Amino acid sequence: MKDFKFKINGNEYNVHIANVEGNIADLEVNGTPYKVEMDKELKQTKTPKLVRPETVPTTDAHPAVAKTASPGSATSGAIKTPLPGVILDVLVQPGDVVKVGQRLLVLEAMKMENNIDSDKEGKVIEVKVRKGDSVLEGDALIIIG
Repeated sequence: MKDFKFKINGNEYNVHIANVEGNIADLEVNGTPYKVEMDKELKQTKTPKLVRPETVPTTDAHPAVAKTASPGSATSGAIKTPLPGVILDVLVQPGDVVKVGQRLLVLEAMKMENNIDSDKEGKVIEVKVRKGDSVLEGDALIIIG
């Protein structure tokens, strides 16, 4: 637990405190074990343990496109932005046929480029954004039918 070096009346003592429970301490002085009873109970300070709550995924879709899926039926073909940012590049046009996992556009968010991939197969009906547009979290970017 802790090691100390003492010099008392010219004599050197190496003290190792092995364990403290309540007011009883197990220690060794120059290799000889002792059980020492203290007048007061020594309060040990413990480092708090941080426990993070489990995170629950927002959708049951593939992890790479988990936040781009829209649960509503009216916009069931909408690909939504997971973060606020700026559109750097649009890689599809209306009429294009896309497959699951195909890259649709590139979004700059928090100074990083994020690829927005398709989470469904189908034909691109509408592209709602252009290069340079600013978008907010949850905005519909592309409608796939």
